[in-house]
Amino acid sequence: MRVRPDVTVVVIAYNDAWRLPRAVASTLEQSLGGVETVIVDDASTDGTGEIADRLAAAHPGRVRAVHLPSNSGGCGRPRNTGIEASAGRYVMFLDSDDLLDRHACLNLFAAAEDAGADLASGLCDRIFLDVPPGAKGRVRPWYPWLYRRRAVYGPLEEHPDLLYDTLSTNKAYRRDFLDEHGLRFVERLHYEDLLFTAEAYLAARRTALIPHRVYNWLVRERTPAPSISNRRADLANFADRLEIHRRIDMLFALRGAHDLRRAKDVKFVNHDLALYLRELRDRDPGYRSRFLDLAAGYLAELDPRVFEEAHPLPAIAAYLIREGDHAAALAAAEHGGAVKRPELRAQLVERDGRVFWGTGRPRGTLGRRILDVTDFGFHLRPLKDLRPGNTVTLLEVRGGRVRMAGYVLNPLGRIRPDAELSATLEFGDRRHRARKGRVRAAVRHEGDRLAWRAEFDPRRRIRPVGFVDPVWDVRLRVRVDGEDVVTRLGEGPGSPPLGGVELPVRPRLTRLAADRLRSYVTGGGHLAFSLESGTPWARLAGSTARRAATSPAGRLAWGLVGRRARRTEKAVRRTLTSRTTKIAVFNRVLSRLPVRQGLAVFETHLGRRYSDNPKYIYRELRRSGRPVDAVWSYASSPKGFPGDARLVRRGSWAYFLALARARYWIDNQGYPDGLRKRPETTYIQTWHGSAFKLMGQDQPRVKSGSAAERARLRRSVERFDCFLVRSGHDVETLCAGLGVRSELLPAGYPRNDPLVNGVDGDPELAAEVDGLRRSLGLDAGDGRRAVLYAPTFATGPKGRPVRLLEPPIAPGVFARELGEEFVLLVRPHYLCRANLPPGAHAVMRDVGDVPDVTPLLLLADALITDHSSIMFDFALLDRPIVLHLPGGRDRTAGYFDLERHAPGPITRTEDELVAALAGLDDADAGHAPRRRAFAERFGEHDRGTAARTVADRYFPAARPRHKGERRRKGEYRRRGEQHGRTA
Repeated sequence: MRVRPDVTVVVIAYNDAWRLPRAVASTLEQSLGGVETVIVDDASTDGTGEIADRLAAAHPGRVRAVHLPSNSGGCGRPRNTGIEASAGRYVMFLDSDDLLDRHACLNLFAAAEDAGADLASGLCDRIFLDVPPGAKGRVRPWYPWLYRRRAVYGPLEEHPDLLYDTLSTNKAYRRDFLDEHGLRFVERLHYEDLLFTAEAYLAARRTALIPHRVYNWLVRERTPAPSISNRRADLANFADRLEIHRRIDMLFALRGAHDLRRAKDVKFVNHDLALYLRELRDRDPGYRSRFLDLAAGYLAELDPRVFEEAHPLPAIAAYLIREGDHAAALAAAEHGGAVKRPELRAQLVERDGRVFWGTGRPRGTLGRRILDVTDFGFHLRPLKDLRPGNTVTLLEVRGGRVRMAGYVLNPLGRIRPDAELSATLEFGDRRHRARKGRVRAAVRHEGDRLAWRAEFDPRRRIRPVGFVDPVWDVRLRVRVDGEDVVTRLGEGPGSPPLGGVELPVRPRLTRLAADRLRSYVTGGGHLAFSLESGTPWARLAGSTARRAATSPAGRLAWGLVGRRARRTEKAVRRTLTSRTTKIAVFNRVLSRLPVRQGLAVFETHLGRRYSDNPKYIYRELRRSGRPVDAVWSYASSPKGFPGDARLVRRGSWAYFLALARARYWIDNQGYPDGLRKRPETTYIQTWHGSAFKLMGQDQPRVKSGSAAERARLRRSVERFDCFLVRSGHDVETLCAGLGVRSELLPAGYPRNDPLVNGVDGDPELAAEVDGLRRSLGLDAGDGRRAVLYAPTFATGPKGRPVRLLEPPIAPGVFARELGEEFVLLVRPHYLCRANLPPGAHAVMRDVGDVPDVTPLLLLADALITDHSSIMFDFALLDRPIVLHLPGGRDRTAGYFDLERHAPGPITRTEDELVAALAGLDDADAGHAPRRRAFAERFGEHDRGTAARTVADRYFPAARPRHKGERRRKGEYRRRGEQHGRTA
């Protein structure tokens, strides 16, 4: 009696004689013993049927061959035939051009049996054969987030995300389950597995998922005969996909599963439609028009909620197709593709303080919600990161000279009409970016874009080698007030045919080398050039050189030695410049060098800014003439740091050398973990604010964290020799939470000295405040008062940091209700950015780039904050404070009851905040006594003498200098500054 197989693998094949044996071998090599293979030949004409019979004869009892009398034109009938011929308890499917993982049958069979599941599914890897083995992008898992862990699901309604994976080939189906529900593939339509798998998910009582790879989907993109699923250039292919989706819609409608249909349609927008749209620019205009008509017809049938639940940019593309704005739709699809730095090929428009995609007015509430891209921060990004689209409008050669012209988008008018502009066209060898030809271009403002034009002799400007540089790209570099914006040239509205234009060039090697650049358009829609030869002798020389370069000896000579040397050089450089190496050298070598008396290293917020308490200690030391050689660390740019100090980049060798030899460390956060401070160095930790939120070991995440994390905190704190405190509250909370055991200096905060003393006796700070007021446009005499909004760092609903800070009141509402009386200064935490659209400037200013908050506090007439420590500082000014705590921020764990001790009114909604500001003066009289009590309790040591107290306690007084000493000191400082900036 024949034992029933555990699994039948149905292998379908059509005209694939050379790959079929490899696919069948992957089924014969399965680690599960009871596997049957059924080959279904779809009436092949190339000998595939004979190969199938030969395989069946070679493996009797394990392989069977079935032949269809005529070709079915798809995958549905062959798979159905295989189901009918199968004898296994479970059925799996394999295409003849793919492979099963060796343990696929075992893993899926075991998962289904263990869970009592009707179907089991595993991870599918797409392997792109055009990408070299081992290279990035060769293996791309199919929706890997579905398969992060083993799972068993009940009805599809409980986990509709399964609809993202509707492949039939990475699954095992219980045969009795297929027969019980009459599950078979639709025939004469492509994408039959979408419908089949949706039906199976819907019918299954249990579905098991495993995190193991079971299927290798082999993809060859550069082939004249792509697989059915990759024939997206065939319009009938897309029509079939839409028909399948409509049948799934009908299936869900019959079951009353309307939520499942919406989930499936969200997947359609996110995935199915996006696949086609990203390639649509390569199609001819007729194809694009017919495709978009088909897509618009189906999109009109979708529930409007689909557009709101889909990913933003695919949703924008789908919505705009439905609305008929095809250009903006394609720009959204391309921007939302899998490109690291996508181009912005659509115009943006600002309305009512929000930024919208496209220039048309959004229709209705739905349109406004879908097209709102304010949160993408296009209005905040540096110009160099915007990468605006560049459309070529002229490309021609006359009399040996090239004439080119085009326009670059100017989103939201970010490039002002009065900006200083210059432009350069750069032709570059794709393989060696340093090999370039540069041409000056004229550029000017032209409405909502920049127009450019260039004319040049390519034989003088572009000098290829001639053999080893076959592809050249062209970019336009626009300099805007000293900042570079680099754009790639491409086709778009108004472009002439860009392919086939020949630019004569003069090669560097010989006249037998390639001597012309022929233009073409890349798959991404960009202009590029291929190097070609114009004469038979040159073509022969070029082919000979290429053969030599690709021979084994040539590869060795041209590449292998050089690549190995570069890899070795990079590895050595990484080792020598790594943080681990520097800390080890610091602890074992540099810390043995003599301490340099008077050398002090200053740092604020890990080198991000010149500000806070270290700044005001430094100013006091400089004012009092103390013999201190000051070094300031900077994280990325030395801009804004004091010019009379030595500057070193944080993390550089010069930085670690300065720390090793310093007599003083002064910072407000923490020097690198792992550095062992030597006893001769005094570490003055000024910190950066009194505590409301739980700190250090009082934080739940630290308490529940690893012992290593707590030990790291303890090691960092044990280095402190002095810790500044403002009040007994600091001692009881901040110091206890951090575990401070050093001397506690009850001096207050140096940064708060000007808040107590004012600026009358400090002309330098007075000039800084006046300059800031003018730069913010607050000196126009319009009588409006400045309100500073400065909340602390926040996290979102899932604990993720909020990187964009929204204003507490919508710009339009603020302008209407408060704009005549107030200007809002938005000050995000230094880890965030303010999300202010350009049109909000009339009533709001982004002051996130102001390095030091103290001048902002001095010019602000009132403060809006949450539980930020800035409220402790601003209270010293005895000016109005409003605590805005939306979304339950007042329930944040803290050291005291914020509502009970609040130095001002508490608001929780936008309307309440508007009302509080509108009645600020009337309400302030009632809150002033509580605010003064708040300042007295939490700033009891802030008496305006903190910086002087620190200087007197730790730094010797100035002494008379001998003749020539000042000169030697200046020479040392100049040499050190040069060393620090270049290290």
